[in-house]
Amino acid sequence: MMRSLKFRTLTGVLGCLSLVPAAALAANDGGSVDLGKAVEATIPPLMKANDIPGMAVAVLVNGQARYFNYGVASKEGGQAVTQDTLFELGSISKTFTGILGGYALAQGKLSLGDKASRYQPELKGSAFDRISLLQLATYSAGGLPLQFPDAVADQSSMLDYYRAWKPGYAPGARRLYSNPSIGLFGHLAARSLGQPFDEAMERGLLPKLGLSHTFIHVPAAEQSRYAWGYSKAGKPVRVGPGALDAEAYGIKSSAADMLKYLAINMSGRTEPALRRAMDASHAAYYRVGDLHQGLGWEGYRYPLSLERLLAGNSNEIAFQPQQVAWLNPPRQAGADMLLNKTGSTNGFGAYVLFVPARKVGIVMLANRNYPNAERVRAAYRILSALDPSLAHAGRP
Repeated sequence: MMRSLKFRTLTGVLGCLSLVPAAALAANDGGSVDLGKAVEATIPPLMKANDIPGMAVAVLVNGQARYFNYGVASKEGGQAVTQDTLFELGSISKTFTGILGGYALAQGKLSLGDKASRYQPELKGSAFDRISLLQLATYSAGGLPLQFPDAVADQSSMLDYYRAWKPGYAPGARRLYSNPSIGLFGHLAARSLGQPFDEAMERGLLPKLGLSHTFIHVPAAEQSRYAWGYSKAGKPVRVGPGALDAEAYGIKSSAADMLKYLAINMSGRTEPALRRAMDASHAAYYRVGDLHQGLGWEGYRYPLSLERLLAGNSNEIAFQPQQVAWLNPPRQAGADMLLNKTGSTNGFGAYVLFVPARKVGIVMLANRNYPNAERVRAAYRILSALDPSLAHAGRP
């Protein structure tokens, strides 16, 4: 298996982080042997067990970025994975959608309490007269499904679907993870900004975040960096077009860009409106057990046990309706939180987390979809090497 490791101190956003002294991190900083050993003990066995052709792992600690690259971006071409290889992020894209919505909020273009039909006249007279933007953003609109039906293939059929849809639950009562839910939120947030979503993201938000290798549509000049994903049958695949795909699961990025993304989310060192947008995306609007639901981001009180983190990323939480406990007012995310998000397409599996109190971020990008539980275990093992206090995190 081809592997490379790189170590660098990032300037700009990372160099501006206000670091919190911590004995554990002082003993295990970004240049430590322990971090390398932890990654090496974790990632190759994970890849072997899940038949993953290539992975890019990036870790931020104490303002330093470490890159651990394994395997190939394409089995057919044999290109080695690097920190600049582009992977499909899947549902990690929802965190970008949440920040875009927060940016519209910060500019006074929308209110999260507004009803969805206010921004899409074609939805007037439907259930969306009673469903708020916040409920769409947090999967609590009333039971929108995980995916659109196959018949929904374009803007016209999408609007027909929404007009005909009837909630199975009272809006705001239950969480049911849904691409059509947060996808519509992203679509309407972009409309409030007077732009199509793709344009608002690629010409607006992504440059503001300083991400030069993150795309919805990978340009021709970057195609050589774009990895191939691999299906369960081992066939090369990439994500195809779909209704509200960009809003829900359409972003592609590199480990290097994603580490910058985590760093700016932790530091908030950017223009005031964008800082408020990120704060809005990190805030907890309701709880489901230990999970605090933000706009795309999902948070947990830190430190927490592996079992609690696994429970929050379980199939039960992802696929079954859950009673929610709304927080009024929303709880602003403090340093005592871990924020994370998984993401998958048919050929890719990704996971990111960051812990502001420790100024630690972890990015794991793979060109095969593999179980979320395996991603969480691997990231937690790496995090535990940086923060040994997690060994005692089984408290209630």
